[in-house]
Amino acid sequence: MTEIPFRGALEIAAAIRDKRLSATQYLEYVLNRIEQHDPALNSVITLNADAALTAAHEADQAVSNGAVLGPLHGVPFGLKDIIDAADLPTTAHSRIYANNIPIEDAAVTTHLKQSGAILVAKLATHEFAFGGPSFDLPWPPARNPWDTRMFTGGSSSGSGAAIAAGFMPLALGTDTGGSVRNPASLCGIVGMKATYGRVSRRGVVPLAFSLDHVGPMTRTVSDNAALLQVISGYDPRDPASAQVPVPDYLSAVERGRTQGIKGMRIGVIRHFFEKDMVADSKVVNAINASLHVLADLGANITDVETQSLQTFSNVNRIILLSEAYAVHQYWLQSRPQDYAAMTREKLLPGAFIRAVDYVQALRNRPLFTAEIDTLLNNADVLVTASSMDPPFPIDDPEAVARCYPRSARPPFNLTGHPALSLPIGFTEPDDDVPVLPLGLQVIGRHFDEASIYRVASAYEQATNWSEVYPPH
Repeated sequence: MTEIPFRGALEIAAAIRDKRLSATQYLEYVLNRIEQHDPALNSVITLNADAALTAAHEADQAVSNGAVLGPLHGVPFGLKDIIDAADLPTTAHSRIYANNIPIEDAAVTTHLKQSGAILVAKLATHEFAFGGPSFDLPWPPARNPWDTRMFTGGSSSGSGAAIAAGFMPLALGTDTGGSVRNPASLCGIVGMKATYGRVSRRGVVPLAFSLDHVGPMTRTVSDNAALLQVISGYDPRDPASAQVPVPDYLSAVERGRTQGIKGMRIGVIRHFFEKDMVADSKVVNAINASLHVLADLGANITDVETQSLQTFSNVNRIILLSEAYAVHQYWLQSRPQDYAAMTREKLLPGAFIRAVDYVQALRNRPLFTAEIDTLLNNADVLVTASSMDPPFPIDDPEAVARCYPRSARPPFNLTGHPALSLPIGFTEPDDDVPVLPLGLQVIGRHFDEASIYRVASAYEQATNWSEVYPPH
């Protein structure tokens, strides 16, 4: 088996079912690793140790009785702390929600528990999934396991750090403008924003109703597919939930490994990262190297063009700020001092967006969605940059402010297309800075996450970047 902290969820579940591994012993190892290493990373807000150990004992007892609890039997998972778990705080990393204890699980939490997985921790986020790495909140911001001086990306920062650090093999984040894919890129893991409506948001603190997604974060493509399989499906209690059949994602992963991607058509939105917004040369070089790998695997690679990245991102920003301000208006007026300064500064511009601008953004949205659909009529998937820059110091406010606009993720929140961030290598060591991860974004047709997983699994098998781990 793989080195203990980095064993995959499917590997762990199989070993527990086959009695080669005790769920209790594995969970005790996980809890010890968190205790030893998380003081430097700040990824955990609430540790669910006692309840998790009880669940692990039950998982072992079930195996003794010849029972299997589900596909993720005995596997630990974490939740970004805007996702509800009954009787545990959902703080949203904010003073405003510090005493918020839900009485019901979020839909995705229920699905995970029904799959046999065990909730081990609620994980750090940017305040209300929007602020930034703030140092004026009751909990410090999460740090990057590759170099604790560096930013994790956000807002699913604790989820990215915890997965990369080997604290657990599965975690959920949320993604409104890129908040699953950003930490996936900067922490060297796999993060999927599935199609809008594929995964229920019931029981998740909203940021922008028409842009919010819940997404799986894992070290490997197969684990990501398995996690998405478990949390997907129609939920009549989420008004945006789509009643669309869920395919077998692990079969798509297996096709990528065994049948490959020969003949698949990949469209590259190169102007996003070479013209509209010039990415760091390390990112560009890594993307070009990944395209060579995909071409060597038999894919047909073609550059494609659409609206400028800034046009997409501006429309996304108008919708996000308008809807986020609507969520936070009462607290911003009654408790402004309880927000982190960074969160307050990011939310307040929403008060000044005119109704006409919001309406025009909504009118443009289906037009831009149709443009991406047109590209995907002639391609099986699209690829482009995720983050434009490698990880950077977390305590550099100018670099933090600069990073959020410098990405190609918001267009696919706007259009609702599924998009995955995939590790594609590392920077070279530079002076006292160690290697740092780099990512690529893969985009598919609506409700066709399977094609993304097929391409991603073929690439992962050809490169083995998922087998490179942080130094500690």
